[in-house]
Formats: sequence, C-alpha cells, structure tokens
Amino acid sequence: MIPRLVVAAPSSGAGKTTVATGLIAALAARGLKVSPHKVGPDYIDPGYHALAAGRPGRNLDAWMSGPERIAPLFAHGAAGADVAVVEGVMGLYDGAAGRGELASTAQVAKLLRAPVVLVVDASSQSRSVAALVHGFASWDPQVRLAGVVLNKVASDRHETLLREALEEGAGVPVLGAVRRAGAVDTPSRHLGLVPAVERSAEALRAVREMGELVGRSVDLDAVLALARTAPPLTDAPWSAAAEVGALDGPRPRIALAGGAAFSFSYAENAELLAAAGAEVVPFDPLHDERLPERTAALVIGGGFPEVYVSELSANAALRAAVADLAAAGAPVVGECAGLLYLGRELDGLPMCGVLDTAARMTPRLTLGYREAVALADSPLAAAGSRVRGHEFHRTATDPAAGPSPAWGWRTPAGPHTEGHLHGSVHASYLHLHWSGAPALPSRLVRHAAAWSREREREQGR
Repeated sequence: MIPRLVVAAPSSGAGKTTVATGLIAALAARGLKVSPHKVGPDYIDPGYHALAAGRPGRNLDAWMSGPERIAPLFAHGAAGADVAVVEGVMGLYDGAAGRGELASTAQVAKLLRAPVVLVVDASSQSRSVAALVHGFASWDPQVRLAGVVLNKVASDRHETLLREALEEGAGVPVLGAVRRAGAVDTPSRHLGLVPAVERSAEALRAVREMGELVGRSVDLDAVLALARTAPPLTDAPWSAAAEVGALDGPRPRIALAGGAAFSFSYAENAELLAAAGAEVVPFDPLHDERLPERTAALVIGGGFPEVYVSELSANAALRAAVADLAAAGAPVVGECAGLLYLGRELDGLPMCGVLDTAARMTPRLTLGYREAVALADSPLAAAGSRVRGHEFHRTATDPAAGPSPAWGWRTPAGPHTEGHLHGSVHASYLHLHWSGAPALPSRLVRHAAAWSREREREQGR
C-alpha cells in the first residue's frame, strides 16, 4: 500500500512543477519519506524532485517503457516510502501525438489508480474556473480528479471568488491557493529549466523556497488524506534482475558519464547494467582527465555539452582517452549529448573525434517520440531490434547520419535514418529508457565482457 497522488494541470505553464516539487519538499520537511516521480521523458524536473526528496526522481513514461510496466516501475521506485508524488506532463489528457491517451498523465493516473490534483493558473479568471475544472473532472470518468490547487492567485478577494465558484459548480475541493507574488526562482534556457545539478546552492535554495511556499499555501493534511485514498496496487515491483540475465564470470567495468554537462540519465538504466553483470562507475568529462581504470565500455548520455563546450574541449586528455578506447574496439554508446561529444567538433571547438560529424546549435527545436528500428548490428542493439524513444534537442549534426546509421523510422515525408555506427560505437540523438528494451543493456554488458576478456588475453601474451 503506497499512498500516492498525481499533480496535473490543464496545460503546460500552469505551475505544476513548482507545486509538485514544493509538495515533495514540504512533506519531506515533516519527516516523511517521499517518493518523487515524473510522467514522461523529462530529465530536468526529476532532478529538482530528487533534491526535495533526498532520493532519486524517477520517470514513468508509458511510450518508452510500455503501459504494462508503469505500475511495477512505480512500485520499485516507491519502495519504503510513506507517500509518493507524481508530477504530470503537459496538460492532463495530452499524450503521444495521434496515439490517444498513450503516455498522458491521465493514462498514468489510471494505471496507478491514483487521485489527481489539478493545478490551475487562476491569474486571468474567476468564476470560469469552475467550468474549467468541471470539464476536466468529467472528461474521463476513470480519472479521479479529487482536488484543486489554485496558482497565481492575486488577492484574498480573488481567492474567495475562485473558491465560491468551485464550491458552487465543480464539486472538487480546493486544497490550496498559491499567491502570484509567491513565485520562486527557477531559471530557464533553451530546453526548459536549468538542471538542478548545474545550480548547486541556488537549486537547493529554490527547492527550499518551493517547499515553504507550498507548505504555507496548501493544506498538507488534506493532501496526505487524499493520497491515502489510493487503493493497494496489485502489481509486483519492477526488478532489473528479472529483466536481464546476469553474466557468469568477472564483471566488466562500464564507465557512465555524469556531472553538469551529462546530467540526463534514468536510474533504471544503470540498475539494468548492474543487474546484467556490469560494474557501473561514474565519471565527469568536465573534470576527470582519464577514464576509470579497466573501463571496458562507455555510456555517455544526454545533457548540455553546448553549455560547457569550452571546458569539455579544454580537457584534451580525456578526449584522447575516449578516442583511444573507441579505437581499441571497446563498446561506446552516446545518446544526444553523447553523440555531440563523440563527434569531430561542437560549435567549432574540438570534441573527441571518434565520429566524422560536426555539431552546432540551431534555433530549431527537435522534439517528439520515435518508434525506431536498428539498421545494423552494434554492441547495443541487434539489427532489426525495435525500440521506442524520444528526441529533444536544439542542435544538428553534419552529416545527420553516418554511412551506417544507428536507427531508422518512418515520418510523414518518408523513411528517415539517424545516428552513427562506427566500429564498436553506437551514437544517436534518440533517448531510450532501457526498461522498455532490456535486451539492450544485457547485450552491451555481454559485448563489454567479451572485449575485456580479449584485451586481457592480448596483454597476457
């Protein structure tokens, strides 16, 4: 039995990240163990959730992981918690384009059998708020919209008008009202909020302010009582070990990029690598001048290398170490930021030079879910493997795909190829949640172990 609720909104920009993060922080300040979750593929909000809760923020994405894994993944992440807060994505009923409710906050709320708290931007309305909430509450009878938090409320008089309207016409209780002047500092840039890992003390202060704001504006006792109305989940918790088969023999060491420039990663990906038999060792390309000793494979995920391009380029020793490892045939996987780092240059500055492609910032946002197929064998995926992933970037590479592309998918304009396969290197813009494709981390670990054994034989000659 895990008390839980979903924080949703009619649309993006209503303030659900502030309210959700504030709820997590305020409940944690009461001494509760709070499990934070985020609907969708976003990496940044879970970073703030993690600061507020003191435990990893985890994603629940029905497109990438599959609807059947949502409740098990939730149960895995929420193990040992007193209460769970799930922040939604976009508007409550918005999901994968053209796929109905798939990957929407509403679908996740139904899969979790969790009550929904709707955060409403009340800044430009009064009585109309009742019609808005009534519409969202009645749209899908299987979604239990059980409370409202009014955001950007101008005054006591404004709050009174909003509450009266909702009591009269919506039948949904108001759990709190957040004043317009109570906004906290959460700076943004080209892909949304600045990640918490980049802000250090400022991020901690912002999370504390969110917690204080929500703590004085929202009835936390009512929120907890609502969360406790969620019925028991019957799904067994997700298990990385059950998804992959562990290796026999020595554990190959897989280096996992992190730090401010490569902060995008799903906790389950590392858990799957470890369950498949790897020793996962983090490193920071901004500061470490060498790879971890005995590295047998390298995973460089997403992030913001364009923000740190000068520092990454200046670390020539690590760039050379990455290039040497790839040249020696060790498996190397790059996702989005990893692709840019493995290329020849980024915004005119030298990168690792593993791939013959140059990257640059562009004004165009590339965003969306993708259903892709592996076009050839690689250490990550067997040819013909099908995956569901997500693209989110404002950069472009030239060429966009190498002579041997990593993935292919269909678009309205026809077939599309993307990414680069080069020797033992697999790099592309596609972000993947490996819980939806556990054969990938298992394959990567096997290739790393095989390379490590061959390396030891060569050195023993």
